[in-house]
Amino acid sequence: MLQLSSNLLGVAFFCYLFATIMLFVASVNKRKQNKEEESTKKGMAVKWGIVIAFIGLIFQIAYFTTRWIAVGHPPVSNMFEYLTFFGMMIVVGSFVIYFIYRNTLVALFSLPISMVIIAYASVFPTDIKPLVPGLQNYWLPIHVSTVALGQGLLTISFIAGLIYLLAVTNQSKSSKQTRMIEVVMYGILSIVAFAVIVLSFEIVKYEQTFTWQNEQEQSLELTYSMPAIIAPNDSQVVGDAGGFTSLVEAPAWMKGVNAARKLNSFVWAMLGGLVLYGMIRFILRKRIGAAIQPLLKNVRPTLLDEIGYRSVAIGFPIFVLGGLVFAMIYALDAWSRLWGWDPKEIGALVTALFYAAYLHLRISRGWQGNRSAWLAVIGFIIIMLNTVFVNLVIAGLHSYA
Repeated sequence: MLQLSSNLLGVAFFCYLFATIMLFVASVNKRKQNKEEESTKKGMAVKWGIVIAFIGLIFQIAYFTTRWIAVGHPPVSNMFEYLTFFGMMIVVGSFVIYFIYRNTLVALFSLPISMVIIAYASVFPTDIKPLVPGLQNYWLPIHVSTVALGQGLLTISFIAGLIYLLAVTNQSKSSKQTRMIEVVMYGILSIVAFAVIVLSFEIVKYEQTFTWQNEQEQSLELTYSMPAIIAPNDSQVVGDAGGFTSLVEAPAWMKGVNAARKLNSFVWAMLGGLVLYGMIRFILRKRIGAAIQPLLKNVRPTLLDEIGYRSVAIGFPIFVLGGLVFAMIYALDAWSRLWGWDPKEIGALVTALFYAAYLHLRISRGWQGNRSAWLAVIGFIIIMLNTVFVNLVIAGLHSYA
């Protein structure tokens, strides 16, 4: 059943890929021939793109269902399960927006973002492990699934905002705004590069083990699945390192058994993103934003602005319900307290306050267009920091993820 679940997720991934290609074909401006014929071809490409994406969503729902059966509980209890569910919620959000506004550009950008998140999820362990006591609670799937749905809809606001910025920004010359857009592109490519790097080293079954002694003079071991650019502090390599030698050691103030390995993963992601971004820039001979902009000639910025706002208006209360209300009920049941200032709880609070500020500035201060789009982009960065950085780097009650 677990293998079937994995296969279904793979089929969903490739359906999203094919759907992206179809929607991209529909968005490319062709040479003017027969306008009626061109319109018909584009309409068919859009239709098939949406249909294939919907089929992919069905397969991903089937993945979720079969994995639930295999593990015996809702599959949202670790990073692999949560991120794949989060990716599915982004697709759900894109369909909601598509059926309201009939806007294919949001779907065109949403599917690759979902694929990136699913690909990133694949770098985490997929095997079944017994649930720790903190996860053996029926409020957990309610809390997590509601958070994922809210974040999926909030991600749509990021996508609409990013398309808006790509469409209206003057790409003919370098500016602060074009550089900021390129930073966002680099961040997305870093996630892609990290997934490729991890999967590559998994294929060759690379391992590198270090030993060291902690403050209690206990001998500890830590195994890396990627070459150690950053080794644990005051450690020694066990066996053959595969020809790789660590460049530096993690600083002594970094606590936690996995702290050095997490920092090493972060450095690999940043370097991989830099290489991938550089390769794309070399091929395109221009900024990535400048290369994408010609595809957005016919977009309606006001419609994208409306989609971004509407996505937050729908996603924000859902996120607050799951990330704060249901989370506190879960915390009271699991840990006998409503709030404990755990890093993950602080991250959820910061996210909620940020989007509350977004709605306040939008409604009361008239922050629309460019400023609203940048707020949506910043909001997504906060979501990803809370989803990835807080879970993996900062120790807390949610570190089991």
